[in-house]
Amino acid sequence: MPPSIAPTPRRIRFDRNELAGAFGDLGTDLPLLIGIIAASNVDSASVLIMFGLMQLFSGFWYGLPMPVQPLKAFAALVIAQKLPGNVIFGGGLAIGVVMFLLSVLGLIDGLARLVPKPVVRGIQLGLALQLASLALKEYVPADGLGGYLLAAAAFGVTVALLGNRRWPAALLVIALGGIYALIFKLDLTSSYAALGFHLPTWHTPNRADVLTGALLLALPQIPLSLGNSILATKQVLTDFFPERRITVRQISFTYSLMNLVNPFFGGVPVCHGSGGLVGHHAFGARSGGSVILYGGLFLVMGLFFSQGFAQIVQIFPLPILGILLLFESLTLAALIRDLTGSRADLLVALLVGLLCGGLPYGYLVGLVVGTAVYYTMQRGWAGLGK
Repeated sequence: MPPSIAPTPRRIRFDRNELAGAFGDLGTDLPLLIGIIAASNVDSASVLIMFGLMQLFSGFWYGLPMPVQPLKAFAALVIAQKLPGNVIFGGGLAIGVVMFLLSVLGLIDGLARLVPKPVVRGIQLGLALQLASLALKEYVPADGLGGYLLAAAAFGVTVALLGNRRWPAALLVIALGGIYALIFKLDLTSSYAALGFHLPTWHTPNRADVLTGALLLALPQIPLSLGNSILATKQVLTDFFPERRITVRQISFTYSLMNLVNPFFGGVPVCHGSGGLVGHHAFGARSGGSVILYGGLFLVMGLFFSQGFAQIVQIFPLPILGILLLFESLTLAALIRDLTGSRADLLVALLVGLLCGGLPYGYLVGLVVGTAVYYTMQRGWAGLGK
């Protein structure tokens, strides 16, 4: 008899686990998108439709649960300074050009070789600390006592079912949040008013917009993108999908393509991200199906519900998103466990994580300081590893 051959995992699957995984990054993306739309007054239909299309692009391109996220530092600056849409689109185009050059010239490969694994793990830990802080300080307490009780119920369901392939935890948690919203928050009049068909609007960034966006938005974002969106994402792919040899050049190339297209159709700048990948995987996703389902959700909202997007999202309880975000951060932080065999590597990762999570421009500081400390220790010039 011929030897049995293990079936090759399908690149795209649509099942309950992929559907559950599709909600793994919702708690990160929704507040950023709402904040950008509210602060800059950009067209919500364009933002949602293009965000959904970028998810579909990533899901089909990689065939993995590799979602697309708004650029975090970029979004924070837009929200804090209430920057207009033309600067957002110019900055997005600028960062797309930078990433395109890094990928096609191969410069990103040199950077990947330079930055050691403990520094990458530290970047992931820093992101986990920030996500956990957001979940516990802002999302879980958002609805008062009722919100705490809802979060406790969602926490219990997630602990009991996390990793269960038959009864995916995220689906039951989302269903719990939906029931809560229907009972306590739904206003049918507002829901009907949100209906309407819309398409993206065309926008052409000019030179002044690109230069202003590059200085105000792209430069602060690039260190975070290099650390989390490129290097840390590559490490997570190696951890979860070692059979798929995806390179940092491929990741930076698709990152650049999305931001070379988005600005012309009113979309916000986006990236790949290790946190999003971990979130989808933690709740059951193993193929590009989860990302495609996730993108379909935003595409439908943009095409048919964009005018009431903020109001529609506000009825969904933040404590539920907080619990999803908390478990994403736990899974992300747990990746540091493979450094426990080396005290020196673990100390570097912890140092980088604290710098990234606690300082302004922490990802740039962590990347530079962590790399310098690592090579200093490797050469025996410091005694932290003893």
